[in-house]
Amino acid sequence: GATHPILKGGSLITTVIESIYAHGSLSARENAVMDLTERRRKRNILRHLPAVEFTAGVQNVFIPEESMSYSDDGQTKCIPELKGGRMKVRVLGGFDKDPARTNSRSDDVDIADDILCVQDGIMVVTDFVAESFVLNNETHVNEFPELEILERSLMSVILSGNFGGCIATHLRPQKLESETTSGAKAPNLYNPLEAYEIDFTGSNASLKLKEGSATLGHRRVICPTETRVDLAIVESIVDMSFEGQTECEVSWDFNATSPILQTVDVGLSPRHASHENRKQVELLIHELRQGRLNLNVSSVGGLSVKKAATTREDREGLYDWKFFNALVAPDDESVSRLIQVVHDKRTMKKLLAVIELLNSDLERVARYALTRAWKAKDIFDKEGISDPGKLIPGHRMARLGSLFLCGDLSQLDDLMPIIQRVVAGNGLDVVKVKDLLRRNIPLYDDWAPEIDRIVRWIDTALSPMDAPRPYIENHCPPLSELPKYQAYFEGIPSAKSIYEKLHEKQQLPLDPAVSAMIAQAAPYMSLNQIEFVLTTRKRPSDWQPFDLRRIRYVYTIKKKVKDISESYGGLSFLPQSFFVSIFLGEATRASLRASNRSLKMGSGLKEDRAPWPAEQERQTSTLGKLRRRRVYAPQPSSYLQESGQYGSAEHLSNDDMLSPAGRVASQNNITPRKARSFRQAPTDVSESDSADVDTIYDLGDSLLGPQDVAILLQAGLASSMKGSTVVQLNQRMLLDLMASQPKSFAIAVLAEIGMPGGEGSPRGLCSALMALLELDQSSFTKFHRIDMHALLEGWLPGLKIPKREDYLAGGRWARQSYYESLYGVAQSILEDAETYMALKGHIQRVRHHVETDPLPLAKELEADSVGISIDGSHHQDLTERPENKLTHAIEVAKGKIAAADAQGKYAVVDMGMSPHSSVDDLESCKIATSLYRESFEACAAVLKLAKLAFQADWFKAFYRRNYDALMIKSVYDNVVDDVDNVREWMDALRRGDLMLKKLFEGNEDEHGQLTPPNSPLAFTRVAESLLRSPFHQSGSSEKDPLRIEGGEAFFSNPEDRTEQELIAAIIDSLFFYQEERDVLKNDPLVRLLIPNPPGKYDFTIVCAFGVITEGEKGSELAAALKRLKKERGVSAIRSDTGTARSFEYNASKIEDAIEEASKMGRPWGLLGYSQGCANALMAESLLLSGSPYQQKILMSKGKGLVCRQMLFSAANGSLHGPASDVKVQRLITMAESFFKYQQGYCSRAFISSVLETLNSTMDSAGFHKFIGGAQTFLPDGNRAFWREAQHLPDVPSTVLRGVLENHTTPESLDMLSNLLTKQSGSALHDSQVHVYDAVGHPVYTINRNGRVLEKSDMGGSVQRTHHWSPLDEEVAFVKTKRDIERAAFECAKDRHVFPWVDVNARFGFIQYAPKDRVLEKDDSWLPINPKLSPELKNENEANDVRTT
Repeated sequence: GATHPILKGGSLITTVIESIYAHGSLSARENAVMDLTERRRKRNILRHLPAVEFTAGVQNVFIPEESMSYSDDGQTKCIPELKGGRMKVRVLGGFDKDPARTNSRSDDVDIADDILCVQDGIMVVTDFVAESFVLNNETHVNEFPELEILERSLMSVILSGNFGGCIATHLRPQKLESETTSGAKAPNLYNPLEAYEIDFTGSNASLKLKEGSATLGHRRVICPTETRVDLAIVESIVDMSFEGQTECEVSWDFNATSPILQTVDVGLSPRHASHENRKQVELLIHELRQGRLNLNVSSVGGLSVKKAATTREDREGLYDWKFFNALVAPDDESVSRLIQVVHDKRTMKKLLAVIELLNSDLERVARYALTRAWKAKDIFDKEGISDPGKLIPGHRMARLGSLFLCGDLSQLDDLMPIIQRVVAGNGLDVVKVKDLLRRNIPLYDDWAPEIDRIVRWIDTALSPMDAPRPYIENHCPPLSELPKYQAYFEGIPSAKSIYEKLHEKQQLPLDPAVSAMIAQAAPYMSLNQIEFVLTTRKRPSDWQPFDLRRIRYVYTIKKKVKDISESYGGLSFLPQSFFVSIFLGEATRASLRASNRSLKMGSGLKEDRAPWPAEQERQTSTLGKLRRRRVYAPQPSSYLQESGQYGSAEHLSNDDMLSPAGRVASQNNITPRKARSFRQAPTDVSESDSADVDTIYDLGDSLLGPQDVAILLQAGLASSMKGSTVVQLNQRMLLDLMASQPKSFAIAVLAEIGMPGGEGSPRGLCSALMALLELDQSSFTKFHRIDMHALLEGWLPGLKIPKREDYLAGGRWARQSYYESLYGVAQSILEDAETYMALKGHIQRVRHHVETDPLPLAKELEADSVGISIDGSHHQDLTERPENKLTHAIEVAKGKIAAADAQGKYAVVDMGMSPHSSVDDLESCKIATSLYRESFEACAAVLKLAKLAFQADWFKAFYRRNYDALMIKSVYDNVVDDVDNVREWMDALRRGDLMLKKLFEGNEDEHGQLTPPNSPLAFTRVAESLLRSPFHQSGSSEKDPLRIEGGEAFFSNPEDRTEQELIAAIIDSLFFYQEERDVLKNDPLVRLLIPNPPGKYDFTIVCAFGVITEGEKGSELAAALKRLKKERGVSAIRSDTGTARSFEYNASKIEDAIEEASKMGRPWGLLGYSQGCANALMAESLLLSGSPYQQKILMSKGKGLVCRQMLFSAANGSLHGPASDVKVQRLITMAESFFKYQQGYCSRAFISSVLETLNSTMDSAGFHKFIGGAQTFLPDGNRAFWREAQHLPDVPSTVLRGVLENHTTPESLDMLSNLLTKQSGSALHDSQVHVYDAVGHPVYTINRNGRVLEKSDMGGSVQRTHHWSPLDEEVAFVKTKRDIERAAFECAKDRHVFPWVDVNARFGFIQYAPKDRVLEKDDSWLPINPKLSPELKNENEANDVRTT
């Protein structure tokens, strides 16, 4: 018998065993001598056990009918029957013969007697057979009138048949030098228990049904006779913490028939109704009546279906293993497979027949939806639409819409203006859309209110939204540095102090106080931190034994929780709750024991009573209680009175002791707990000077940190088995753990739920709170069910938690939004959690500098800042020589730049006089090139003396000129070498530029002034004129107004153009601002097309691409990176970042790529695109703030970070973010209002089901991951990132920014671009990010780190391009005819990478590979007998510049 003090029901199973037998032998194993001094004695203990061959068994096991055996969990009652049971257990180990594994089938009458021979470890093999079993189940089902399920309905399930199987478990030592067979990671060196592995391979079970039926009211499902289900373990090897993979083979056979659904009239029983009164339908199509597949189970309970590797030939077709995987664990192919199933009319008609027997109204809705889906598919097939991207042209969308509405093109003229309005960013024309639907949908009048709400909801989704603009916060230091929080952290070690203590006197053990301090803070540390702590101090003697056990246990838990954090929720993690309960119970019990000890010590209570449950000995035995429950069939517990208050104490039994969470919720028997400081104040500080004990942050005693609890709690809330007892117990254990800790711990847990990316998301927390407040507690007795509102209010004093029933129709706040009220609570929780966020930064992040530290500046800037002459004449100390050396190097570099510029101007004049000559033919150009190369070398020499010298204005300006010059040279080379389709793209840019100039001719404002090109007003006027053009209205028959018919193909034949003509045309076509064009045209660096010397670079690129990416499988810039690898030997490593994921998740993936790059032993740089820029900067910050090992990866000399490239950076956010956030808030409240309107037409059960579905959706793993990604675009998330970030000051950042114009806008970005323009009031953007935000430093968060990055931001000229410039194949599915004509996606890909790499190689940030490095004085690059200009001669004489 078994029962639980807080759960409903219980189990009592009586079995009779007619005979028991046992026999076997024991003998000593060879070399079984235990050496107590052996270091690995715990790991090798198995080899010291005796060799054993032991067999035990039982015969004829049965459950007598008079025993009244039962199992009841409060929801389902099961009455079991069993006859003819047999079981044999064999224990084997220590034999030298080869193993002979048995393959006994589970349904055989005689159990196989094969002897298994096992040499290593111990194997236990259990064979079992039951000749007959019967299970009679009754389950309470909630009322659901719409499905004709009435109040107090019971579902009766009867199963009978036989079962059997073989369970083999082999416990053996793991091999420390290699991975296990399952591919699991190497054993955890910090936990001796994980030195062993368990092998379940070969286990199997089989079930054969003689009868199977389920009856609910007037419906019944009957399973075919002789149905068989088999399960075999193909491979399963896990360690002692269940790390590893399991592969099962599942097969089923319904004996060529299908289960059937029977229905009769309401009030009749299907079992007793006549055949004429029954309606029935088969549930399965023929293909699903028999099958076999492989099911993989991960170490965290994740399920995935794979192709079965069996002797039977695998089936291919619509219902193969991919179909089941789409249902269980959806992947990239799942959507297409499910769409194929929906379009399979034979299957869908079968489904409609089943739905019709369940509910005729539901069948009509489903039939209407399916027929519309089939009609849409037929239209797509006829129109040749195979991909959703092909819908984008407005004229095609209007054509398809007309065909879908009325079957012809009569509505085309009505649809086109509606679509144009949406594309222009003006939202939906609600009146015209409703009129269009009224004329074409027969059921419109019946559903007019619903259609009106849906149309307005769509209009809100498509309209521009007025969002709060980001603001500049001038003083934004890290939270842990704020004085109001620092007082809380006295006695709590910082990350920096932890690492310092670990490295002090490593030959001696740690001080006991330090050991205890680190152990106490371990749950609040990151996994990387604890791993570093354990690897740095490996000897057990370095630690106090209790502290070492605690740290190792916390490490094991955090490793498991990390796996769960990315893998929870939905059908694909159905068994996860059972895996979680394995370690959660132990962790919470240990934490509760520690907490109880602390409470008793603090309150003066004697430790003479055990913790909850209080009584160990009971007046009545468990079996006696269970028998009484079975006989008298007790009613549900009624400890709660009518008023909802708890009854008096005398009515409570020993089982009714409140758990910690129950005590907080009921506000009874709460023991006051003082905030405790784990460490006493230092002895040299007086008591009056030390912090007040009540103000010190109490870390508590939990072995699980707030982040760990939040992840496990969220996994339970997102589980598809919320009603199961295991899930509910897991959630209760977590709530009890939170309640046993200080209130700050509970606030920290809630904040972690609302911080999917570490920056705080009230929307994510609001969704979790909605699910938490409706926590399923049906498995608990009424007395032990927690009032979640009271519990949260106990943790959050001063906050009133809204109740959903008050906001439903008829409630006291029915006119208000429940979601908005709860959203406000979530915001308040995150505000209250700032102390915890500061603590987290204090413990986990190393701060190398405080906010008041001076900025790291170039030496000459430091000298200027204190008023010291740059020539160093005022220095008389030991620093004079290096200062003079640096000063001399700076003066030489400046002189060489001036001399090169003077010669360059002369060379430019020469080019004008000889337009058909190449720069390689003109001696003046050769001289200028030579001098510029010398200036590059001089600048590199300055950098060797002062690595921050590039921050000086003169250096930064010269660097920027070279970057722009190399940008132009890259495009020029692509045009000349005919790379990709760059010629076509440049011709399209040039045509668009010429047409825009033509449109601007005579374009004057109201004051008679000519509107400047590229101004927002000019953009607006041109956009309006273009939207009125016939091309945009019809899309296909008219000509593109930005395409000049008969215009020359300027770049298509570059051999017909001179070098300088091509350069000038590239500048005019490529760059946006006229001022920058003029500067570039007059810059000799640009005109000379100076290449870098040939050779391979000693450099690796770590790529982090945008918010929508396929990670390491992506193909962004693939061709350009391949060319860079071939030409310069530069390898690129793609980070496996995810689509719309949080900062921290993507940063961890970038860290993995960085670690891979560092193993190559070469310096590396970060290449970020869009949101990848923020992710890359986050990765750099986490490495710099991390453990010494992480810092070494970042700053190792010769193989650390040397430069950054930011492509269309979204690191400062985008106004799309806050606008979408406001839009989502409004859409949710509109949906809430819609459901309130429907309450009058639906039952409470239906409303509850809908709300539960919405809760599950908004609290799902996918939704929270998406919220974490969306948070990175919001000002709050962006501010939190920049506030805590740290970056290296000696790493230059270059940027590539763009501004859209009409001729550079892809058709798929029209709407997005127009929305951003209207929402922001500025057209200076690339459709996603504004040009003033797409820089390499924070714009709105001003602090020390922001200034450091601003000093390192080298900039880059603004180009005429769009945000998707680096993409090609990735967006091929959205290319339209207009895009092809304008070559919108044929951008020069090399310009995103080559100029960045070359400019850093030019100045020495990137070195040449040793075997390819060019000598510093390579005369092959110098011209013979150069002819100097008069200006250059004077410059050389004045500055003593070396000449040839």
